[in-house]
Amino acid sequence: MRAPRRDSYDRAMVTDRPALTTALGALGVSASGLFVALSATSPGTASFFRCVFALPLLAPLAVAEWRRRGVPPARQQGWAAAAGVLFAADALLWTQAIYEVGVGITAVLVNTQVVIVPLLARFIDREPLSRHFVTLLPVVVVGTVLTGGILETGVIGTAPVAGTVHAALAAVCYSVFLFLLRRGGPDRPQVQSYVAIMASAAIGALAGGALWGGVTLMPGWGAMGWLVLTAITGQVLGWLLVALGSPLLRAEVSSALLLLTPIGALVLGAAFLGQVPSMWQMVGSLLILCSAYLITTRRPAVRSVA
Repeated sequence: MRAPRRDSYDRAMVTDRPALTTALGALGVSASGLFVALSATSPGTASFFRCVFALPLLAPLAVAEWRRRGVPPARQQGWAAAAGVLFAADALLWTQAIYEVGVGITAVLVNTQVVIVPLLARFIDREPLSRHFVTLLPVVVVGTVLTGGILETGVIGTAPVAGTVHAALAAVCYSVFLFLLRRGGPDRPQVQSYVAIMASAAIGALAGGALWGGVTLMPGWGAMGWLVLTAITGQVLGWLLVALGSPLLRAEVSSALLLLTPIGALVLGAAFLGQVPSMWQMVGSLLILCSAYLITTRRPAVRSVA
């Protein structure tokens, strides 16, 4: 069986320092929420432009991959396009949640996708759930309620309940997005598939945004600048560095480093936007993030739960 080929930029960037590469990618993604908040644009506008601005930056990498591996099969392209629609829905809901419950809290709540993906696999593909997962599931639920500030008054954000709901729905959409990517197979050309996802997501965000809050095609140079930074840090560099670095690490190391995304978002939201979580929100965040770490690192320990 032939080993998969790695692109030259893969070897140059991550062979020696995969942990640093993954950490930088996770921190890049963590900054995207701050940049979206600073753009002060509608969910449709932010979601559309973060995808559109990413495409020309990804194009050279996609061309290099195409020359090495050829064009992906139509089936893989179809799954990527379908996944892009879910990515657009995730981006729309995620952006709305940022305005309602804050940058950091939204990033933490979206991490609940670590319990949604296994549940989808259970109900659709009949994959077994480990007892470890079932034990941690109620912990994540309690953490979600606490993190969203649903039971408190005076917490950050303009609409904690709505923001928690939108962030949870974003996590569902992102989970379905990941689930659809699995249908494309592990051998899919990563960059070309990602370009198809971004193109599909841009169209989906434009259509969805037009129906929900509107899309401003000329939001102003200041807003455009923040959205360019969002595309660079979140859609291009963040994705690329994590995709290349994390497979070279042990599961517990990559899982711990990926927690830099919600932790970084919490720090950035507090430092630049004054979004300081309450004590109970911090407790809830710890419950979610610790559960996410334990679930992702102990997933191979399987004991079937019917």
